[in-house]
Amino acid sequence: MTSSNPNIRNIAIIAHVDHGKTTLVDAMLNQSGIFGSHEEHVDRVMDSNDLERERGITILAKITGVRYHGVKINIVDTPGHSDFGGEVERALKIVDGVMLLVDASEGPLPQTRYVLSKALENKLPPIVVINKIDRPDARIEEVLNEIYDLFIDLDATEDQLDFPVLYTIAKTGVAKCKMEDTATDLRPLFDAIVKHIPPPVGDPDGVLQMLIANLDYSDYLGRLGIGRVVNGTLKYGDNVAIAKRDGTLHTTKITKLYSFEGLKRVDETIGRQGDILAIAGVEGITIGETVTSAEDPQPLPPIQIDEPTIAMAFTINTSPFAGREGQWVTSRNLRERLDKELLTNVSIRVEELGHDTFKVMGRGELQLAILIEMMRREGYELAVGKPEILTRTIDHKLCEPVEHLIIDCPESFLGVVIEKLGARKGKMVKMVNHGSGRVRLEFHLPSRGLIGLRSEILTDTRGTAIMNSLFHGYIEWQGEISSRPTGSLVADRTGRTTGYAIFNLQERGEIFVAPGTEVYGGQIVGENARDSDLDVNIVKEKKLTNMRASTSDEGIRLVPPRLLNLEQAIEFIRDDEFVEVTPTSIRLRKKILKANMR
Repeated sequence: MTSSNPNIRNIAIIAHVDHGKTTLVDAMLNQSGIFGSHEEHVDRVMDSNDLERERGITILAKITGVRYHGVKINIVDTPGHSDFGGEVERALKIVDGVMLLVDASEGPLPQTRYVLSKALENKLPPIVVINKIDRPDARIEEVLNEIYDLFIDLDATEDQLDFPVLYTIAKTGVAKCKMEDTATDLRPLFDAIVKHIPPPVGDPDGVLQMLIANLDYSDYLGRLGIGRVVNGTLKYGDNVAIAKRDGTLHTTKITKLYSFEGLKRVDETIGRQGDILAIAGVEGITIGETVTSAEDPQPLPPIQIDEPTIAMAFTINTSPFAGREGQWVTSRNLRERLDKELLTNVSIRVEELGHDTFKVMGRGELQLAILIEMMRREGYELAVGKPEILTRTIDHKLCEPVEHLIIDCPESFLGVVIEKLGARKGKMVKMVNHGSGRVRLEFHLPSRGLIGLRSEILTDTRGTAIMNSLFHGYIEWQGEISSRPTGSLVADRTGRTTGYAIFNLQERGEIFVAPGTEVYGGQIVGENARDSDLDVNIVKEKKLTNMRASTSDEGIRLVPPRLLNLEQAIEFIRDDEFVEVTPTSIRLRKKILKANMR
C-alpha cells in the first residue's frame, strides 16, 4: 500500500551563483529557532569549508532540516556553478519539489536554466522566489516575465506553470506573497512550502529501498551514505544488502543512523519513507547505489552522472625548491589524496600515467582549481600541466565539447568581446539589448576556447563583463585555436631577484616576481612582449665602483609585479610549462629546466 508521509517535506534550493541561496537557508534556520540564544551565530552557515566562505560559492550540496508547525522540512542547498553540476543532479533525486531562487535585478542566468531543466524533467513542482527585491536596480516585473519565458522555453507542463511566486529579502529574512504586503519574517515562505510541495509517497510495509545520493566521511565511522528512504522501513542494526552498480550484492549491518536537524546530526533508530538519512557501516558504497532488503533485494535504477570534459596532469614537484615548503611531496602521498577525493567526489576521474603522473578529469577549470587549492592548504606540493579537452569519436569523426556561453557587458565593449570570441571559434546565437546600457550576448564556443578567456575578457572590459558558461554537447573538431600570443621570460640561473635587474628587464615585458624573491634556473619570471621565450638574468647585481657622480645613483622606478593567483597561472601556461603549487607559493616553470635542453 503506497501512502504519503504528511509530516515531511523534501525540497532543493536551486539558483545561480551569488543569488542568495545560502543566505536564505540561514534566515530559515534562524527563524525556526535552530540556534539557541547561547549559541554563536555565523553568516552563511551552510558554506562549511574555508574555500566556500572566501569565494562566497557553494561547492558541495548540503542538507539541513527545520521544523515548522510539526512538519519537518529537509532542505538541500545545491551549488549554482555548472562545474559542480554533478552535485545538483543527485540532489534532485531525493527531493519532491524545488525552490527556484532568482535575483530581482540579474534575472535567470544559464545555470538556473540548466538546473531547472533537470528539475522539470524529474516532474518536480517548483516554487519561485524573487530575492533581493530591495536592490535599487530591481526590475521585478521583467524578471518574472523572463522566468515564465524560461519555463515555456523548457516545455513546462500546465501544472508546472502554475507556480506560486514569493518576494524575499534573504539578508533580513523577509518574505511576501505580494509586493504590497507588509511582512516581518519568512512565514509566507514556510506556508508555501508546506502547501505546494507534495509530501513524500512510498510504501512503508514494502521491500526496503534507499537511494544513496551523497557521501560523507567520518574519522570514527568511516564512510557515510546519505540518501532517501523510498519504500519500506530502515531500522538501526538491520542487516541490509547494498546493490552495487555492476549488479553484485554486498550484505552489511547498519551501525549508525542519523537525520539532519539544523547543523547537527541527530541519532535515529528508525527511518520511514521520505526520510533523508545518513547511514554508517557501509564501507565502499558509492553514489547511485541502493540499500535494500537482504532477503528480497530490489534495487532502484542507478543515477547517471555527466561525463568530465577537461583533464589536467598532476605530478610531483621536481623543481630545485621541492620539499622546502610542503609536508606531502611524494607520488604516494598524491595518489592517496586523489583516492580520498574520489571517495566523496563523483564527477572526478583519475588515471595513472606512470612516471609519478596522474591524469585528473573533471567538469571544468574551476572544479580542478578548487581541488588543487584544497590540496595546497592541506600541505601538498605538486606540479600541474595545462588543462586539455577530452575529445571523443562520434560516427568516425573527432568531436570536442562545446559550451553555451553568456556574456553580459556594457555596449561600449561590444566590438572587443565579439572579436575575442571570433578568434576562439565562437558562434553568436543571440544578442539582446535591454536598453539599460548593457548587452547580453550568447555564443556557442568550443570548451577549449574558454581556457584563459575570463582574464582576457575582464581586462578588455575593465572588469565590467559578467561571464557564465554551460556544457552544451559535442561538435566536430573546430581546428586550431591560437593560444596566448606572447612568450615567457625565463630565469637562466638560481638566486635572489634584484631591483637593478628587474629595472633593466621591465621594457622586455611584464614581470611576475617582486625584488628579493628566490628563483631557480628554468622558472618563468615574466611575460615576454614578443612571441618567443627569452632567457634572462634577473639576479644580476649592480657593480659598485669608487667613482661618484650626481647622475649615476638616480633612484630606479619599478612597475609593481603582476602576481598571479592559481586560476590565472593555470590559464597562463603553455603546453611545455607547469604550475608549481606549494602551501606558500605558486610558481610557473618550464617542464625542462635547462636552457640548452629545451
